[in-house]
Amino acid sequence: MLTKITKWGNSQGLRVSKELLADAGIEVGTSVDVSVSDGTLVVVPARRVRGALDLRELVARIPEDHRPEESDWGPAVGGEVW
Repeated sequence: MLTKITKWGNSQGLRVSKELLADAGIEVGTSVDVSVSDGTLVVVPARRVRGALDLRELVARIPEDHRPEESDWGPAVGGEVW
């Protein structure tokens, strides 16, 4: 299938025929994982199930030497109460 990348608002989009999606086992609304392998764009159905992230698993990924710092957002500019 020959197609082209087009501008959609502030993003770029790629039109894919429903036949091609069906061949790949992808439906409209399916989350996909997009990556590049050896200069080739690869699109596969996402393997994650919504809500399947585990907080313990995410925290375990934080490097041991990570030390969060306080961020200065500047002075209050509205009705904030500190």
